[in-house]
Amino acid sequence: MDRKISGFIKQYNLLSKGCKVIVGFSGGADSVALLSILTDLGFQCIAAHCNFHLRGEESERDELFARNFALRRNIVFEKIDFDTVGYASIHGISIEMAARTLRYEWFEKLRLQHDAEAIAVAHHRDDQVETVLLNIIRGCGLKGLTGMAPENGYVVRPLLCVSRSEIEDFLDSRRLEFVTDSTNNETVYLRNSVRHELLPLLERYNPSVRSALLRMSHYMEGVEKVYDDAIDRGKKEVMPSSSEIDIDRLFREPSPESLLYSILSRYGFSPAVTDELFNSLSGSSGKVFFSPTHRAVKDRSRILITDKNAKENETFFIENDLCSEQLPFKMSFTIVDFDGDFATLKSLGGAVFDMDKLVFPLTLRRWKKGDFFVPFGMKGRKKISDYFNDHKYSLLQKEEAWLLCSGCDVLWIVGERTDDRYKVVKNTQKMLHITLD
Repeated sequence: MDRKISGFIKQYNLLSKGCKVIVGFSGGADSVALLSILTDLGFQCIAAHCNFHLRGEESERDELFARNFALRRNIVFEKIDFDTVGYASIHGISIEMAARTLRYEWFEKLRLQHDAEAIAVAHHRDDQVETVLLNIIRGCGLKGLTGMAPENGYVVRPLLCVSRSEIEDFLDSRRLEFVTDSTNNETVYLRNSVRHELLPLLERYNPSVRSALLRMSHYMEGVEKVYDDAIDRGKKEVMPSSSEIDIDRLFREPSPESLLYSILSRYGFSPAVTDELFNSLSGSSGKVFFSPTHRAVKDRSRILITDKNAKENETFFIENDLCSEQLPFKMSFTIVDFDGDFATLKSLGGAVFDMDKLVFPLTLRRWKKGDFFVPFGMKGRKKISDYFNDHKYSLLQKEEAWLLCSGCDVLWIVGERTDDRYKVVKNTQKMLHITLD
């Protein structure tokens, strides 16, 4: 089996010869086989054991076994204790998801600490079959049918080329001991139910169902590459920028719904939300859809994608020394004596204000509901939101707009209209000239 796994590592270029590797080591059969084989193949292994404290004395037994196994073979041993239940409760996630998150975050910290090339985990062919079935049950897309990749970032899976029975034969031939997780037989967990109930049922209809699923998964890897290439070309056609989708162009594509799903899934949008958004494209603008990290807005002829984190709290202060180094974009400030020649003001560009009317520090911030100003050349005040609507601002443009303020008053919709109350007048002595780079 060593030769088979060595060939698999070379085939997928998973590990460099003799490199340092963090090995997820529970003490179970799969991880014992992985650690033993990688050590035999000459890799510098660090055995990383997580105690999730979910199984009482059994968790302590596993930790003791893992520690002794590594020490007897002069393998560096690292371990960590997790309050898995507490973490799951705080973050509102399942115990399984909490354990997975905690495990991989710690593995990555160890990888950096030990300057290791990769993190090796012990998933094998039978795990791959179960993963594909689980993905199908959950309603996966094409990606889910490919199962687990041999390499995903720094995580590698050298045992994907061997089955559980091959691992057991290997352990038996080497007389290697391991511990057994008693919860592996509890069908309350979906994966265990798939392993102990669904797969045996499918094998009654097709004794070779495991091989069939693996062949399908391997075939889908190639299909996914073709699909991804088509999606990338489609994205270039329908996305004039990384934050917007042209709806007219989208509907000119062979499968607009599939293309939209593929684009939005990369921003964390669920299939249900994507379906709802797609069905809204023929309706009026303004409807907003959310993923955990982003939002998508149906805005006239476009879908606008923005970061979910609101920007309204972004505020910068400009003291009377007029330092602009901390500002989000370059603004130049110059105090100029006014000679009474209004004709020269038009040639200056940017914006000018009566210096004596300003209250420092000036603030540069995002617009808020209820903001108003007195547009230059007018006497009555106007809501900023009405100004945006009159000038057909998209929701994204509204969110990106900046206001320069003096006290509570809006001086300038930056790059647009200034406020009439702060304009240069006949008796102005000094004026503040602001330009944008």
